[in-house]
Amino acid sequence: MSQRVLIVPDKFKGTLTAAQAATSIATGWSLARPSDVITLLPMNDGGDGFGSITAELLGAQEQVVATVDAAHRPCNAHWWFQSETRTAIIEAAQVNGLAQLPKGEFHPFQLDTFGLGQVICAARAAGAIECLIGIGGSATNDGGFGLARSLGWRFLDDDGHDIEHWKRLSSLVRLLPPTLAQRALAIRVAVDVENPLLGPQGCTRIYGPQKGLSPEDFPIAEGALTRLAEIVSRDHPRAIPVDRLLGSGAAGGLGFGWVAFAGGTLTPGFDLFASLAQLSDAIKSADVVVTAEGRIDASSMMGKGVGGVLGLCRSLGKPCVGLAGHRDSTFASGSGGFLKIAAITDTCDAATALAEAAPRLQQLAQSVARSFDSVSDKKSGF
Repeated sequence: MSQRVLIVPDKFKGTLTAAQAATSIATGWSLARPSDVITLLPMNDGGDGFGSITAELLGAQEQVVATVDAAHRPCNAHWWFQSETRTAIIEAAQVNGLAQLPKGEFHPFQLDTFGLGQVICAARAAGAIECLIGIGGSATNDGGFGLARSLGWRFLDDDGHDIEHWKRLSSLVRLLPPTLAQRALAIRVAVDVENPLLGPQGCTRIYGPQKGLSPEDFPIAEGALTRLAEIVSRDHPRAIPVDRLLGSGAAGGLGFGWVAFAGGTLTPGFDLFASLAQLSDAIKSADVVVTAEGRIDASSMMGKGVGGVLGLCRSLGKPCVGLAGHRDSTFASGSGGFLKIAAITDTCDAATALAEAAPRLQQLAQSVARSFDSVSDKKSGF
């Protein structure tokens, strides 16, 4: 009996884009069940790939702007524009992404988000009235300091001198807003985590190490961002404690920066994707939903895309299959709410899974689909 299958994968970070993962899963599934009707809906919750996926959903056209990367090296960054709705789509990782830099060549103290200002300027020049911005995949930990400076904000020390490097923010005593008025933009910032700016779950301690911060760097980084939050809370025209917002620690504190210095609004990236893609309607129309990401673990259920898809499926009474490059012990002994969950590393080592991600994912999907009998009997379908 043929089934309507909706494939909604996230990226397999470092190996497959969401679109590539969707294609691999669809190919494998079709080999096992050629009569099934398959719909592909690659997703993104605010990280790498946000721009192209969101642009596809909205019918936006690709644009290019000359700017600088996180290390202030000249680069060309892609962004997208939907002229009818005057909506700009910006993927911050196109500018300050970790993947843009040679591995290990720059320390996070040398990096900032300054280059994002040129993208915002390009969006304004094109006539944008709204910006959708995904900020995951960042190489930076500057709390949006570079972004703010590019927009005209000034950070002064006790001598009245401009602070030009974010690690010196511990000496910040005064914050000055831009002197030139800029046309307001409605900015929605897609965040894929809920971490605050500061504290044990803040950006420095949780995500800093993967960007190159060592425990010895923590006091400097946290001192800088703590002082930044204090002065923003005191001197900001709206006097808002944005460091306490869920997601303000996303992308090395860039979530904080967009709110404090550009008037942005933080929104869960999955919720934004689900709305734009009309995901609930797509799930209602399917007999079975297949979602996937590089690693399914406890964090997948905490605001991430795969957890969001599973939650919608459960609320709508639709069976959901989870595929992964790897699944941790949280899901080793049970399905965690999935009708079926399987990982590439169930049958090979991690190195092979990374090196052969596309064909291995195709084989995994084929194997899972082959064992699929009927969605109508959810308990005995596998």
